[in-house]
Amino acid sequence: MKKTIVNCPNCNKEVEWRDDSKWKPFCCERCKMADLGDWLTEKNRIPCEEEPFSEEISKTIN
Repeated sequence: MKKTIVNCPNCNKEVEWRDDSKWKPFCCERCKMADLGDWLTEKNRIPCEEEPFSEEISKTIN
């Protein structure tokens, strides 16, 4: 059976994709936690055209 190799999204290291891979798609816990930190600090984010609740918040504040 052919092995599936992917690159770690954080450090680009090659990682074998297996069902029992503990940190997939990351190579290790450190890379997984670094990626989580980037999402939590909004370094990574899904772009949107406007803030979803900005109008509702403005009405509440004013």
